[in-house]
Amino acid sequence: MFKYSLKNLGRSWSNLTGSLLGDRHSRVDLDLANGDEEILRRHLDNWIGARGGEVSARSHAMQIGELYQHLSQTGRRRFLEILANEYGLDRAAMRKQCHAYLASDADYSSVEAAMRDLLEPPRLKLLSQFSALPNGIKFLVDLRRDLLGFCRENSDLKPFDRELRHLLANWFDVGLLKMRQVDWQSPAALLEKLVEYEAVHEINSWQDLRHRLHLDRRCYAFFHPNMPGEPLIFVEVALTNGIAESVQTLLDESTPDVDPEKADTAIFYSISNAQQGLKGISFGNFLIKRVVASLKAELPNIKTFATLSPIPGFRRWLNSLDEEERVRLIDADGMLELAQLSINRSAEPDLLNFLEQNEWAHDDNVSTVLKPILEKLLYHYFHTTRDDGQPIDPVERFHLGNGARIERVNWLGDVSGKGMEQSFGLMVNYLYPIKDIEKNHEFYATQGKIILSSAIKSLK
Repeated sequence: MFKYSLKNLGRSWSNLTGSLLGDRHSRVDLDLANGDEEILRRHLDNWIGARGGEVSARSHAMQIGELYQHLSQTGRRRFLEILANEYGLDRAAMRKQCHAYLASDADYSSVEAAMRDLLEPPRLKLLSQFSALPNGIKFLVDLRRDLLGFCRENSDLKPFDRELRHLLANWFDVGLLKMRQVDWQSPAALLEKLVEYEAVHEINSWQDLRHRLHLDRRCYAFFHPNMPGEPLIFVEVALTNGIAESVQTLLDESTPDVDPEKADTAIFYSISNAQQGLKGISFGNFLIKRVVASLKAELPNIKTFATLSPIPGFRRWLNSLDEEERVRLIDADGMLELAQLSINRSAEPDLLNFLEQNEWAHDDNVSTVLKPILEKLLYHYFHTTRDDGQPIDPVERFHLGNGARIERVNWLGDVSGKGMEQSFGLMVNYLYPIKDIEKNHEFYATQGKIILSSAIKSLK
């Protein structure tokens, strides 16, 4: 999608200013090699020294954007590295102002104003110019998507990414977002984006898409006013009787429809971020509340709001444990069951050995032994945290942060290749109890408390 946004961006800017670089684009190396980095530096320096006010500054910003548009991925990485390394904070000037602030005769208001100006580095001032340009916001969102990818190769870019994330977070205030219901009559371009951006359960055909937009389904897209044709997030909901436990059953096109007027539960089964450049900018609590409010207004018979969610990091976490830690978490009873199963199967008494054999899920004798062991391990996984004290599972962080509680584990809830690879087929329901959402959110935000149902507590 990036190349299309850049194409639109370049066309819009050309309408305003013409090609300020003229044929020079064709002479700039796509990788910014052969000394062509100097062309970028010259444009950046011209922008910094531009006279004539905002119009002149934006014209120079257009040139810089057009240059970025022209580059290959290697060239874009070099472009962003130059911005990060050479157009950041002027630390010498900051030190000078710090000394001035500490002086006995300091003019505090003047020094504070100077420091505020210095704390916005040239690279950030440049990117701020794009907010006023046609398609400029989308350009920056996609530029950050590039930047995030390059950060994996070069950690020195991370401070630059934090600045850009903060800038975008200010522009993407949740109060500005517009929610639109998506159905089979929606524009084809929007339906194509739903298919393209679905990140949780791939949409395999137009028939599959039609099923997800049928009578007992709801789909919502969220938009920003400065990106009216580009959805930010898609939320897919199934109307059911009772809390769903299998995504294959939920997505089965042959399953009879549920009458929306008789359904009692709304299942959030897919929340997909359509803009990778907005990663780390949270809309979660707002999105859930908006969808719940819309469903309650349309269908007052819906009393339960829950998810059917993947557990994307469970297998990776389990594989990362050393044998001693796995044995400790499984406990003596579980190890005894594994040992007996191993004797019967003439196999090593090792959990991972059984799990690597794909047929275990279809063998009732093996599955019966593994089920309580994996569920117990999953309880510990839900309580494993990162260095910042947040759960390591991204889906768990999202829903707990929005006021949900962990309600139920679903054994073999997703037996697709992806589901087995991520979490041995386990899925989880997060429940949004309407009267407790705010309380749960506060417990989690202030105390890091994970709210659990009695069924989850019993897995310990």
